[in-house]
Amino acid sequence: MADRRDDTEKQHRLREAGTLNRTPEKISDPMFAAGDFFDARDLLQVRYEMVRVVRLGKATLAQAAARFGVSRPTCFRMVKAFDGGGLQELVPARRGPRGPHKISPEILRFVENYRARHGRVGARRLAPLIEAEFGVRVHPRGLEKALERVQKKLPEAGP
Repeated sequence: MADRRDDTEKQHRLREAGTLNRTPEKISDPMFAAGDFFDARDLLQVRYEMVRVVRLGKATLAQAAARFGVSRPTCFRMVKAFDGGGLQELVPARRGPRGPHKISPEILRFVENYRARHGRVGARRLAPLIEAEFGVRVHPRGLEKALERVQKKLPEAGP
């Protein structure tokens, strides 16, 4: 029973770190089939071992890709990334948008000007105005976060 809990905890830690392999069943490399050390759920370990077998000449890119459950271009990218920056380059990049892609500087200027004329107006009231003015639908919370980031970047007024 303790092993199952440990597995669940490890899986949770891997998920939080962004290194949980979502398709461990695709890995057919013998190292991951036997023993407790190699864990097909650990994406960083899988990527490292894939790069290692290619670098040691134990497998071609195509063979390694097949054994480790990835495409040849992905295998090539991992080998190149490792060669360029080491182990940290094998850590998966964060998925999803990297920032507010809808809230442009023009929208932020619009909000600033609107607030200058009408006082402190909340994001819920601003969202429909932005949609009417720019044709862009923004979520009020996303707008709040963007405005908070702008406030953090402004230099604080001294005494």
